[in-house]
Amino acid sequence: MTFRALLTDKDKHGKVSSRVAELDERDLPDGNVLLAIDWTGFNYKDGLALTGRGGIVRSYPHIGGVDFAGRVIESTDGRYHPGQAVILTGWRVGEWHWGGFATRARVNADWLVPMPKGMSTRDAMVIGTAGLTAMLAINRLKSEGIRAAGSTNGPVLVTGAGGGVGSIATLLLARLGYEVHVVTGREEVHDDLKALGANMVLGRDALEASEKGLLKPRWRGAIDNVGGAPLASLLKQIEPGGCVAAVGLAAGANWDASVVPFILRGITLAGIDSVMQPFDARMAAWDRLTTLFSSTVYERMVTEAALADLPALSEDILAGRVRGRVIVKPSA
Repeated sequence: MTFRALLTDKDKHGKVSSRVAELDERDLPDGNVLLAIDWTGFNYKDGLALTGRGGIVRSYPHIGGVDFAGRVIESTDGRYHPGQAVILTGWRVGEWHWGGFATRARVNADWLVPMPKGMSTRDAMVIGTAGLTAMLAINRLKSEGIRAAGSTNGPVLVTGAGGGVGSIATLLLARLGYEVHVVTGREEVHDDLKALGANMVLGRDALEASEKGLLKPRWRGAIDNVGGAPLASLLKQIEPGGCVAAVGLAAGANWDASVVPFILRGITLAGIDSVMQPFDARMAAWDRLTTLFSSTVYERMVTEAALADLPALSEDILAGRVRGRVIVKPSA
């Protein structure tokens, strides 16, 4: 039995390239569940994998795709049965293990979660890793005491709001009743972000670098998608006792840090790992997303693409030019 895939390979000169190919199911890596993939997402890490950057792919040839949704064909694990709809995000799939840019995948059952009731495989990939990460970040803010609107609760900021995590976080926070401020350098998404529920849209100058140890407090909490120098400025503008959930590094992995905001304002910087989350935490997040996420409202931020489009889109997503979520139907 053959299947269709976007195969990524590296030549003897170190050049990485990808092509759509027909492969044999016997070529799939080991695993105890064989899946037919309905939809897969396209994420920042996928851009790294398809361009050979970041060193996230261990061996070639490779099939990228860090998240996907589909149906079980065969399973030797009693938790899953043929025909059952499932979701996979994380666990280094699409990095160390062949991923979702294909019509078939063979994976470890421990990496899967059952499709929540009432959710389609397409909706699952509109949400995807981005939505799961956003939900985990919001859960962490709540656990740190960052509550929705009230007399003692200031606004929450979302940086990198035009991308997948940022735009979904904007929608989720708004639906939970938070006052949501967002930062983006892309004027073309201002109206989209307001439609998702943003109360205020700011430019990148809101997070310009400053030599001061502290700046005027502006936000009770934040979900930061960019890292780098903007994160350093953001930390200086968090209200006393506030929290920043860090989920990305589009502006870089390093910044000139200061302990001043931590020891004078008692703020928290919380890292969010969506890759290795245990099953119960994943299911809790997905179950919450079934009632909180609105596919109708978010559809304006969704783009459908073909496997053959992804190499070119890799440069766009790494440069921050991809809006919202890109989803792919591998069989199309």
